[in-house]
Amino acid sequence: MEKEMEVNDKKYSIIKLLGKGKGGYSYLAADGVEKYVLKQIHHELCEYYQFGNKIEAEVYDYGRLQKTGIPMPVMLDVDMGRERILKEYIEGDTIYEYVVQERMKPAYVEQVRAMCRVLYPAGLNIDYFPTNFVVREDKLYYIDYECNDYMDEWNFENWGIRYWSKTPEFLQYMKEH
Repeated sequence: MEKEMEVNDKKYSIIKLLGKGKGGYSYLAADGVEKYVLKQIHHELCEYYQFGNKIEAEVYDYGRLQKTGIPMPVMLDVDMGRERILKEYIEGDTIYEYVVQERMKPAYVEQVRAMCRVLYPAGLNIDYFPTNFVVREDKLYYIDYECNDYMDEWNFENWGIRYWSKTPEFLQYMKEH
């Protein structure tokens, strides 16, 4: 892991890896004053998902989601050449951690359903997997920018909810990761 990364020629210290997703690696980064999330796009194969231009898709999806007003981190900068995104850091545990530690509250499921009430009429689904949601001061944030055109098969009620409690699907994922 690099100790320092640049976004548009501004240097950021890398504190730690936050996670790896289908499209990139997310790092906790700092500039000496603030903390950020620095996402480095990767080009590793993903058997179950097809990508076009990942960095352009992130920027496009951010714009679509921003119009909905759902709680999410602000995109602060984009380095198209290096395929890096700098975004606001929302400190807190993920829903995945809440489920594992048996700290889930019905209020978090209601908050994601409130997001759905905005997203579905806008023709969008987000990635409802619990690692994509952070709780800060009891408020739920969608910390990814991935979104897709709405399909019943991939909405929260038909897919996402399967991972918001210790269901067989969740336990299988835990076992494999």
